[in-house]
Amino acid sequence: MLLIWEFLSQTAIIDPRFFPPPTTIIETLISMGASGELLEHVKVSLIRIVFGFLLGVIPAITLGLIMGMYSSIRHFFSPLIMALMPIPTLAMLPIILIIFGIGEFSKMVTIAASVFFPVVINTVAGVMNIDKVYADVAKNYGANPKDFFMKIALPGAMPVMMEGVQMGQAIALLTIVAAEMIGANSGIGYVIWMNYKAFLIPEMFVGLILISFFGYLFSLLLRGLQSKLIPWK
Repeated sequence: MLLIWEFLSQTAIIDPRFFPPPTTIIETLISMGASGELLEHVKVSLIRIVFGFLLGVIPAITLGLIMGMYSSIRHFFSPLIMALMPIPTLAMLPIILIIFGIGEFSKMVTIAASVFFPVVINTVAGVMNIDKVYADVAKNYGANPKDFFMKIALPGAMPVMMEGVQMGQAIALLTIVAAEMIGANSGIGYVIWMNYKAFLIPEMFVGLILISFFGYLFSLLLRGLQSKLIPWK
């Protein structure tokens, strides 16, 4: 595909102004990396993604396990989650900015809000799908809530829960790019948007390539973690 793209762009079968050759994009990537400017944008985005992701995943897993274990808590929170989930995270950005300001934490909260819902829903589904015989055995042996939480609910929900985490990391990347386009002066999304507005198309493609690369990298890392946490799958 890259060779075809290179040929079509070099021969102007496709407009090189809008689709510059991959070799030009690679040269631009190297040039931007050598200047140090690109690395700073990447560092800023990665910090936002990692902390925002954890800020969303940890409470989502905790609440999801509790909702799966206790029907009264599930019935209380489910309507609230179902009502809030359809609201696009970026539509909530003005409220987030009003509450948390325009600093780094507001961007992390934006990512956390987008990650929270797929993870909590998958975690609840994972607990609900645990064979009831395990719960019966735990009750017969006098397992306390902590044992049930750590030894049955958490490992039992892990396969489905990790799929939600995988989905969450993809959504986190989508969200940070959009958030940085709207309300930031740094980051990969900012690089994409500002170069698009300046019609610096190779630089814009550099940002797109970086997002694609990190999406693939994070997916591999989570799959590796999943194979360690769920060796029986």
